[in-house]
Amino acid sequence: MSNNTKPLILGVSGASGLIYAVRAIKFLLEADYSIELVASKSTYMVWQSEQEIRMPPEPTGQEQFWREQAGVALSGKLRCHPWGDVGAGIASGSFATLGMIIIPCSMSTVAKLAVGLSSDLLERAADVQLKEGRKLVIVPRETPFSLIHLRNLTSLAEVGVRIVPAIPAWYHNPQTIEDLVDFVVARALDQLDIDCIPIQRWQGRH
Repeated sequence: MSNNTKPLILGVSGASGLIYAVRAIKFLLEADYSIELVASKSTYMVWQSEQEIRMPPEPTGQEQFWREQAGVALSGKLRCHPWGDVGAGIASGSFATLGMIIIPCSMSTVAKLAVGLSSDLLERAADVQLKEGRKLVIVPRETPFSLIHLRNLTSLAEVGVRIVPAIPAWYHNPQTIEDLVDFVVARALDQLDIDCIPIQRWQGRH
């Protein structure tokens, strides 16, 4: 199976900043990637709180929901999983993937991953990436970090998790909120060797 046909697992946890997930989905689908998406239970509440939008609980409704949010009707492949379906394919190490990105990633999710807890499908899928030695990227969206947060993040880094905080740069001369968000998403996808976002990269001084 080539990398072009392997899916990428995209986890969405209940951290603020769901626009990061929406923009990641947009660019991945437009680049014709296959996405296996799982949103945690608290994601439903965050959508309601931040956007006053209700996210459908059933997988088919969620697929349409995410495509509408991302503005991509047909490109790529998107399959959504209920957060409680720990028997889904992505919960098994025999399910071949490009890796997994959790965007945004809450500190609760970070803590559970750091100590090996898997209470839902998102956490189980991430734990599988760790035990199989596959790529796992997290985009924590929290400030400030407490010492507990930092210790949990260190534990994940020590086992190979790539940590890309939602901290944008300014050298690309951002003009919109989307420019700031896209920079973070692009740097996160870089960790998975995925280059599908047209951002201005640092060229050095001339």
